[in-house]
Amino acid sequence: MALYDNAAAKDLPLEQDLDLLARLLADTIRREAGAATLAQIEAIRELAVRFVWEADQEAADALTGTLTALTLDDSVALARAFGYFSHLSNIAEDLHHNRRRRWHRSQGSKPQRGSLAHALDDLAQRGISTETIRELVETASIVPVLTAHPTEVQRKTLLDCERAIARLLTVRDRVALTPDELDDNQAALQRVLLTLWQTREIRAFRLTVHDEIENGLSYFRATFLPQLPRLYIELENRLADAAGKPAELPPFMRIGCWIGGDRDGNPFVTAELTRHAVARQAAVALDFYFEQAGKLEDELSLSSRLVAIDPTVLQIAEHAPEQPVSRAEEPYRQAVAAIRQRIVATAHRLGKFRVGLLPDRGAAPYTHAGELAADLRALAASLTRHGSAPLADGRLRRLIRAVEVFGFHLAPLDMRQHSAMHERVIAELFQHAGLEDYLGLDEAARQRVLLRELGSARLLSTPFVEYSEEAAKELAIVRACADIHAIYGAAALPNYIISNAASVSDLLEAAVLLKEAGLVALTPTPRAALNIIPLFETIPDLRGCDAIVRELFALPAWRQLLATRGETQEIMLGYSDSNKDGGYLTSNWELYKAELKLVDVFREAGVRLRLFHGRGGSVGRGGGPSFDAILAQPAGSVAGQIRITEQGEVIAAKYADPEIGRRNLETLLAATLQSSLATPASESSTEHDSRHALLERLSGYAHAEYRDLVYDTPDFLTYFREATPISEIARLNIGSRPAARKAGHSIADLRAIPWVFSWAQSRLMLPGWYGFGTAIARYQQEAGDGALDTLGALYRDWPFFRAVISNMEMVLAKSDIHLASRYATLVRDQELGRRMFGRIRAEWRRSVDAVLAITGHRELLGDNPLLARSLKNRLPYLDPLNHLQVELMRRFRSGEESEEVLYAIHLTINGIAAGLRNSG
Repeated sequence: MALYDNAAAKDLPLEQDLDLLARLLADTIRREAGAATLAQIEAIRELAVRFVWEADQEAADALTGTLTALTLDDSVALARAFGYFSHLSNIAEDLHHNRRRRWHRSQGSKPQRGSLAHALDDLAQRGISTETIRELVETASIVPVLTAHPTEVQRKTLLDCERAIARLLTVRDRVALTPDELDDNQAALQRVLLTLWQTREIRAFRLTVHDEIENGLSYFRATFLPQLPRLYIELENRLADAAGKPAELPPFMRIGCWIGGDRDGNPFVTAELTRHAVARQAAVALDFYFEQAGKLEDELSLSSRLVAIDPTVLQIAEHAPEQPVSRAEEPYRQAVAAIRQRIVATAHRLGKFRVGLLPDRGAAPYTHAGELAADLRALAASLTRHGSAPLADGRLRRLIRAVEVFGFHLAPLDMRQHSAMHERVIAELFQHAGLEDYLGLDEAARQRVLLRELGSARLLSTPFVEYSEEAAKELAIVRACADIHAIYGAAALPNYIISNAASVSDLLEAAVLLKEAGLVALTPTPRAALNIIPLFETIPDLRGCDAIVRELFALPAWRQLLATRGETQEIMLGYSDSNKDGGYLTSNWELYKAELKLVDVFREAGVRLRLFHGRGGSVGRGGGPSFDAILAQPAGSVAGQIRITEQGEVIAAKYADPEIGRRNLETLLAATLQSSLATPASESSTEHDSRHALLERLSGYAHAEYRDLVYDTPDFLTYFREATPISEIARLNIGSRPAARKAGHSIADLRAIPWVFSWAQSRLMLPGWYGFGTAIARYQQEAGDGALDTLGALYRDWPFFRAVISNMEMVLAKSDIHLASRYATLVRDQELGRRMFGRIRAEWRRSVDAVLAITGHRELLGDNPLLARSLKNRLPYLDPLNHLQVELMRRFRSGEESEEVLYAIHLTINGIAAGLRNSG
């Protein structure tokens, strides 16, 4: 499997890594599947290379014929081989990104765009003072949030193997190994590849929420716990260097989580499950602190005969569980031993972690993380005062920062539920309490009775009534939230999100439900223990969100609750459902307009706005580079306050590797700083109005075309279900929640994740571009010759429009209309398949032509050679998987409904997802 001739010198190490991995994979296949199977795989790869790189039509025809004739066993072997190479390519490319960044730093290159150094340099050049940056950070809140929305097909076992491969390749890259050591390293790589080949790639069981919790926690262990403190310290050091004085920042950047708290459409998230999620998070945090303190204990061997020590440290040391003679002169070690024992006692108090492995020796547990941080800070202060400041600046400083950021709860867990569920539960509570027929009330009446209940000290629920299973479950969950607050603190569970929020009463219903657990109250004093957050996710909701929020802020009771939350109101905006509802261009435009309107409403009310961007992995679900997306936000919409979801396979792509993870966190921080402190672009009101009028016009055209195809064209749903692997994906064990919110047979019932994932697998990527070509064509017809000049200027000058076009260009580059045409042949009604695909193909052509005309590129990704190269190198492995998937689906749907065929289809899904990376 020799690869990539004529690579640039700077990419030679990447080529070498890929060649090594390909050779080792080939050796594994030869031993496990036989020389004949390997020869067949190599022949298919060579045909694919000729077709992709040389546009050889004879090779294309031969490839199609060969793939169609494969036996099932050979199909499985090919799918596994090409799928694994896609994963190995991802590892090698990530390593190369790390390598190139390290090289630039070692050469003293200018800071790269997206780095913290570049952001601070940019702000300094624009006259933003260090003090201004520090003041922003003092009140900032920057939170990437891991969600329970999986499109990650791989098992955690295989992700662990990939981490092992990455570590071994990193050693080869950074350590001068002897020939024997190189041989040992290669043998270790071979063992991991053998493990991969002999491990089932696809789960044979349905993923549970417990599994999702453990998968999510693995990223904290590998990346967030060690890397986020380092990022804090880098920012503090840079600000201190610039200001000439120490800079100590509050914990403004955290990692959020939905896994175990998001019950919207997931019946498996229960009160007990939520308690388990928080307890497991606490276990991981305490485990990390215990281990780091153990290493600190080994390091701090300072003798009291040689250095002075603060009395505070000596007082801590007095509580060490053991006082061996060998450590009589080593009070720092004794102090850390006492701290470790208190961590163990804390674990016993919380009922998790090393209980049963480590005895509780009677030490006093920490009541909260601040006490642990205070003890650690006492050590740092003593070291600094008595000539050992460098020792305080290493592991100890990072541990202090970790404790302050992650606490005993690790990650703030968000709760989420659909507004319709709240409505039904409130109606049942009213019914049993002998109150109004809630479902029969209009919006004004609902607000009136809900405010009455918020202002009353009595509860609606009683233990003497047997509630429905649905209502009992919701009441149990909010009571579990109250228990979590009591045990772990309010920071462990600070947010309650309402899906499909469409009215003020939707927020008040959640508040009344939380009042049943004592988490919200107006009397005797106002109290809101959580942020109550509306999620606006459909096009109508986005268009009306400003009116809802303005009406909400007009309620004195709500303003009383907001006063207890620092006069900050968070708003979540849904990218996935708005795209499925209105198409790519309209979704982006309505989100942008919603932010503009919300900024005005919040400014008028004197309330701080925090936006929570519900972005998925793919462009069709709001994905794309986070840095450019944040910089493209409307002025005033960030202001140091931003939360962004991280979903599906994007979590692994961004955070499985610690260095890549650190870089992505750094990029998020850099973009937030630059966006929050950006100098507003000089723009006349006429220019502003004309831009917005043009986007409104284009959005209207695109929306009409998208809705006409997806919602108004008879049999489109039939085409979607038969021309994509949606039914096969629904049987794939990649998540705990159902593919649809309810048992229905419409696009509206389907979740956005399988909707986008299915189009990605069939290489059409329709949610990321459909309607755009028609919009531009109509505008050109009406505006005449100057239309493209206007759009080109808009692309160059307006970050929002540039981000929209750039993301669409990436999606179109990953699409393949020829491969998509093969999926269209799976439609049983061939005339329907030809008619529907013909319409889609024509729009695809219009969209590609429009993007090229606007950007001025001769080919897609003309300004992104790295991504273009990466994609081209993957296609010889990716395209055959699509051909094979079509043939296997044809067999399966024609009656060969065996587990073996379905397994082979799932292998192709795995490989295609790996090759495309941000596909769901």
